[in-house]
Amino acid sequence: QVQFVESGGGLVQAGESLRLSCAASGRTFSTGAMYWYRQGPGKQREFVAMISGGGRTTYADSVKGRFTISRDTAKNTVYLQMNSLKPEDTAVYYCNPIENIRQNDWGQGTQVTVSS
Repeated sequence: QVQFVESGGGLVQAGESLRLSCAASGRTFSTGAMYWYRQGPGKQREFVAMISGGGRTTYADSVKGRFTISRDTAKNTVYLQMNSLKPEDTAVYYCNPIENIRQNDWGQGTQVTVSS
């Protein structure tokens, strides 16, 4: 299994933007679907966004129109551009391919905190 490392989180005010990055820890980068999930304090991990191997994207209703998932094949990196951030977006954000999600294999994630 290839492990993925998230980065780019931080503390921002409502209305500001952040871009999260997701890079493979090994030499091989998945060419299949990649997912972003998030988990807030005391909450269950929830789906945020997905990009398929062919480039098709899907978003949770709560982030649709504000977040954009993308892939840079040359850099073996997946991104999550987050605009118009709200306090409800505060969570630890995780990226993963479906293979790792099926086995409940998650990395450390990156913390995003949005203050009002």
